[in-house]
Amino acid sequence: MKLPDLTELAVRNLRESFLRNSLTTVGISVGVASLVAMLSLGIGLQQLASRRLMKSGLFDTVVVTSRRDLRNFNREEERNGPAPGESRILDEPTRQEIERLPNVVEAYPDIRFITELRYEDKPHLTTIAALPASAKSTDAFETMQGHFFSSDMAPEAILQKAFAEELLGKAPKPGLDETNVKELAAPLIGKELTMRYAQREAAQASTGDQSLSGAAYSVVSREQKLKIVGVADLDPESIRGPTRARVFLPLKLAESLHVMQPTDLREISRTASDQPVYSSVSVRVKNPSQTQTIENTIRKMGFNTFSILDASKSIQQFFKVLDVFLGIFGSLALAVAFIGIVNTLVMAILERRREIGIMKAIGASDGDIKKLFFAEAGAMGILGGMVGVALGWAIGQVINLGTNVYLKSQSFPPEHFWSVPWWLVAFALVFSFFVSLAAGLYPAGRAARLDPVQALRYE
Repeated sequence: MKLPDLTELAVRNLRESFLRNSLTTVGISVGVASLVAMLSLGIGLQQLASRRLMKSGLFDTVVVTSRRDLRNFNREEERNGPAPGESRILDEPTRQEIERLPNVVEAYPDIRFITELRYEDKPHLTTIAALPASAKSTDAFETMQGHFFSSDMAPEAILQKAFAEELLGKAPKPGLDETNVKELAAPLIGKELTMRYAQREAAQASTGDQSLSGAAYSVVSREQKLKIVGVADLDPESIRGPTRARVFLPLKLAESLHVMQPTDLREISRTASDQPVYSSVSVRVKNPSQTQTIENTIRKMGFNTFSILDASKSIQQFFKVLDVFLGIFGSLALAVAFIGIVNTLVMAILERRREIGIMKAIGASDGDIKKLFFAEAGAMGILGGMVGVALGWAIGQVINLGTNVYLKSQSFPPEHFWSVPWWLVAFALVFSFFVSLAAGLYPAGRAARLDPVQALRYE
């Protein structure tokens, strides 16, 4: 049987039982729509997580720590790298060396310390961290009230929301009724803080002991006036360790203060100059795709590294498992449609036994009969798949719109939770087609096995 004749017969047969075939096609459409909607949700959530991580400025950042710091030491590095006591110190010359590596934009130290801040003559003990100018473009400052530092050396401070509440004597409120950042910033921006800190100063050792290599330190108590210029809701340094900062200073200003760091005490016997020693250094690369290469290079230099890509491997695994489960649940409706196709075609065999007998009597082979039923099943699958993809896309848009309306009512920025990439459309159509062909296997085989003599006698 030629393809045009096969197509004409299949279309005619589908038209004759229009209502039943239409309902079966609708069942396929609902199944495909369910599959597309579920997988689109998983893909959209994965893309949303990736966008937020990219915008946070963490995807292109590698955090470098010294192997001498046993808190960052693990068994893998114990096998592959030098022992902690033999590893390099993460000091200023090393930072400059890392910054000169190919494809590195900047390498800035992690300067953070616990000190006292006075506001309206009341002391507040908190953690302070330094931020480079590049931190301005991260999403942590999207909803910030006020402005970023006017320069790298400006005596200015940005407060984290929790510390702003502490300064104003407001207890944090759990849940959705949190204090608005705008309300906190209004009475604080422009006010002055007094920071008291311990400054490290190098001095020549007065003793003849050569074990100190001529280097010693003195600690001097200092004060620094800071102007509050902003209040931020998010923590821009969330990739750092467990010590979260609540006040932020310009990086160059923090470096010029020479605040005493814990690493200065740990490495005093190994440094013969006034070069600062850092607990960690953040390295920004030109492109996130180069992060792994930079990590490997720095590890060969004898340091530990961590990047959000290391953590994102677990996130990617989670989303893959989520996509599998969403696909399984989305396919349940398509399984029901599979049964509907089998039922429709089996009923068609009973109604068209005489027609099948005539076709066999005039020379149609068993293969021709199978092709006819496969053509009908495939046509319902393709049509149902097309309608289902459109329906799944529409469902996603409606849910996405409704979710953003709710987010707006809660003063959150809009997000895009749904994504229907072209490969998902192609997959849904092909999957629907092959499911329909699979559903047609039993009816087609049953129709092909009909005895033409018995089929012609059937009334």
